[in-house]
Amino acid sequence: MYNSNPPAQSDLPSTGKLIKSTVLAAFAAGLLLVTVVMPAEYGIDPTGIGKIIGLKKMGEIKTSLAKDAAAEAAKELAVAANPAPIAPVMTEPVMEPVIAEVPAPAAITSQSHEKIFTLAPDAWTEIKLKMDKGAKADFVWFTDGGRANFDTHADSKTLDIDYHNYAKGSKVRDEGILEAKFDGSHGWFWRNRSGKTMIVTLQTSGEYSDIIVMD
Repeated sequence: MYNSNPPAQSDLPSTGKLIKSTVLAAFAAGLLLVTVVMPAEYGIDPTGIGKIIGLKKMGEIKTSLAKDAAAEAAKELAVAANPAPIAPVMTEPVMEPVIAEVPAPAAITSQSHEKIFTLAPDAWTEIKLKMDKGAKADFVWFTDGGRANFDTHADSKTLDIDYHNYAKGSKVRDEGILEAKFDGSHGWFWRNRSGKTMIVTLQTSGEYSDIIVMD
């Protein structure tokens, strides 16, 4: 085993040197704190050196970012502690469409009539059926022998139609189906040009609401 020799008293630093070294170290540390650490970390530059070498700007940026982060965190904490009330969602009531009831047209029952009339020479008569558009009526008319001038036509006061012709001529007999072109009065006009009295017979059957002898 080797034994080390203790250092001589002259090799050890004196108390004065130790104090001087400690003071120098403290001064160097303080100098670094004032010229480097404080400007770079906090933007505080007592000596002005930090501004020259750009450390103060760095510290100001760090300080500003730290303040912004702290403010944002405080805001989030405040929102979390006091959440905004949730406004109730107001929904518009849905109105059901109102469907107006359209009254059904009155049904026209089929009916039949026979009209017999006497025409003196040059006399005339007219018979009309009240019919809706599209309605149909079977008809036949005939005289007791002479030819009668006739005009099958229609009119409508509601539709402002004064005259609508279906057929005209001079016959002893005529028959067919009268189909209404519009709502109104549809029928026949006869005049006796035979020079003697005649009897005319009209027979109708079909979809009309009334039969009228026009004077």
